[in-house]
Amino acid sequence: MQYTLRVMVGALLTAQEAAERLGVKPASLYAYVSRGLVQRERAADGRSLFALTDVDRLGRRGRRDRASGTELRIESALTAIAEDAIFYRGEDVLVLAVSRTFEEVAEFLWTGQFPERQPWAADERSRAAASSVQAAFPASVLPLDRLRVAVPALAALDAMRYDTGETAVVVTGRRLIAAMADALPRRGRSAPLRVRLANPVSDSIAGRLWASLTEASAPIGAVEALNAALVLVADHELSVSTLAARMAASIAADPYAVVTIGLSALGGAMLAVASLAVEDLLAEVSSPERAAEAIGERLRRGDRLPGFGHRLYPSGDPRAPALLELLRRSWRGHQRLDAIEAVIAACEERGLPAPNIDFMLASLAHLAGMQRGASEAIFAMARTAGWLAHALEEYARRTSIRPRAIYVGVPVGPER
Repeated sequence: MQYTLRVMVGALLTAQEAAERLGVKPASLYAYVSRGLVQRERAADGRSLFALTDVDRLGRRGRRDRASGTELRIESALTAIAEDAIFYRGEDVLVLAVSRTFEEVAEFLWTGQFPERQPWAADERSRAAASSVQAAFPASVLPLDRLRVAVPALAALDAMRYDTGETAVVVTGRRLIAAMADALPRRGRSAPLRVRLANPVSDSIAGRLWASLTEASAPIGAVEALNAALVLVADHELSVSTLAARMAASIAADPYAVVTIGLSALGGAMLAVASLAVEDLLAEVSSPERAAEAIGERLRRGDRLPGFGHRLYPSGDPRAPALLELLRRSWRGHQRLDAIEAVIAACEERGLPAPNIDFMLASLAHLAGMQRGASEAIFAMARTAGWLAHALEEYARRTSIRPRAIYVGVPVGPER
């Protein structure tokens, strides 16, 4: 009775009441806030309050979407996007990016526990086979395409790949990601193989990936920045590639097949290739003075400006400024960093959206002198950890994801 009276008088709900009315968890409610689907107010005591009319409107929209088949909802304990922030299993991603190695974060996503720091090693026979496959390609083949070929080759040599128990998938994940990094042709002659965090880890994934993507020596903090980039994009809720990978896992596809499907889904023009387009944009900006001209030329052609804006973050992708700060520390005073800053400033001056994580991945690749397409490979390597985490949830659930279509074709049956 007390609840009903308060609603009638104030027409406001607490976060818990609003979540219960929508039939979701509080974390989901705050995700709706970050996406602009529902507005919140602040009470004098700091509590979040929600207008009953807004909550009911969102509820009606959700019911309408479910009825029309336009929304697929899957429960997951991995990633929460709320209040313009991201959390892996309740841990702030921006903190993890500068305090943990990618390997630690990957296993945290898989098991919910941070492991003892140790290097990941690929099975030597599988690594050698994947490298042999790569040798058949011309140097112009992009890293993402190389990874798409390497994973099936690695799968063919793993007789135990059909074991989908948690322990087995964790072992497979370590070996697979290590082999993916090692299978790319090594470009750095004296490339660094250490991430200098609080407790150094030799032969890290970030270090090996650096050596595979660039011949340049790493300035101080650069490998840490690459490690942070891997952490920042390891998972991002149910992106299209993650949903595709998760659906495969729901019918017990092996971990290699899950990753192969995820890699294939990255080929769409709206996904990882956005960072490739940013790489090409930055390659044209030889000096800060060229920034406005390069942007203007794209706008004149009617092209979409790549690497800016994100539909989940109206106020800006929180991963972008975090990575940009790390890039500034390693390349401060570098002409390429000045050009990147000029591109950002030119867009900000004209009221264009803020840069997103795709822009920053491409900026990292540009500053490090990495080969074309390196930003895609960084994204794919990182997201492999997320795909396997989602696969583990599906393996445990043991229920296939089977969406139904709403037929809108010519009439069938007796009414035809």
